[in-house]
Amino acid sequence: MQKEFNLLIVDRNPHIRNFLKREFQSEGYNIQLAKNGRELMGLIYSSAPIDLVIIDPDIPDVSQPNLFKSLEDRVPTLPFVIHSDLFDYLESTSHISKAAFVPKRGSSSETLKDVVWNLLKESYPKKFKTFEDRKK
Repeated sequence: MQKEFNLLIVDRNPHIRNFLKREFQSEGYNIQLAKNGRELMGLIYSSAPIDLVIIDPDIPDVSQPNLFKSLEDRVPTLPFVIHSDLFDYLESTSHISKAAFVPKRGSSSETLKDVVWNLLKESYPKKFKTFEDRKK
């Protein structure tokens, strides 16, 4: 089932990046990966479309206090799912209009999938309707 949404997964841990890549690809999403701030910003500033970012903000070579401000300045409508075991990021993301928090836990992947789907549905109603119409 092709969902035709492009996700960017950002995490310093290669095992988590690859696990989430497999999980979301099996759901039909197109996936890009970044392991640090340089790769994240390179992909955000590229011409490749990104519909949603799943991010653990504890990534190398980026100033965490400015991370979400920089991202929102670049793409103000881009939704984020903060996937972290640190609740410290909730305050620094409170100004982002489309953000959700999913704590990292042993079985968080199903919750993460639900949150991503609902945030995409809320953020891209026209694209979502086109997808739903094609399923019929």
